[in-house]
Amino acid sequence: MNVLSCSINTLNGLYDLSGVEVGQHFYWKNGAALAVRNPQTIPTGGQNFFEYVLEFIRDVSKTQIGEEYGPWVPFIGTMFLFIFVSNWSGALLPWKIIQLPHGELAAPTNDINNIVALALLTSVAYFYAGLTKKGLSYFGKYIQPTPILLPINILEDFTKPLSLSFRCKGKLHNSRK
Repeated sequence: MNVLSCSINTLNGLYDLSGVEVGQHFYWKNGAALAVRNPQTIPTGGQNFFEYVLEFIRDVSKTQIGEEYGPWVPFIGTMFLFIFVSNWSGALLPWKIIQLPHGELAAPTNDINNIVALALLTSVAYFYAGLTKKGLSYFGKYIQPTPILLPINILEDFTKPLSLSFRCKGKLHNSRK
């Protein structure tokens, strides 16, 4: 019984921590609320757009993950929308016009730190999904097809975030020329 109450307290502490915000973000809440403030059975306008985006993200998740895609829709949707909006804001808005005393104002995906953070989040989610589905037998993949490949397979998982970061940064750099 003590273990259960301890784990519930830990979860409550994590839930409280997840509510921490830096600044106020009223525009996100207000934008979504304005678009779907009065949901209809037959969607029109903003509701139709938001439902289309959600359906697109669900379809992408289902084709990539399979039938167990449900819990991953928020993660994949957040990543997709962040990268999509950031890339298009970098392509459409003239950020270089706005001069700042220290640095420049640019799209979030223009900064390698944000790209590396997204790649690390993806890698952590990959490990979490593997461990959740297969348990400790997940690590058996490192010795397949032969145990000689163990160092190479471990190196692959540690270099994957770096590779994802460089590929994303290269695509962004080439698309903005």
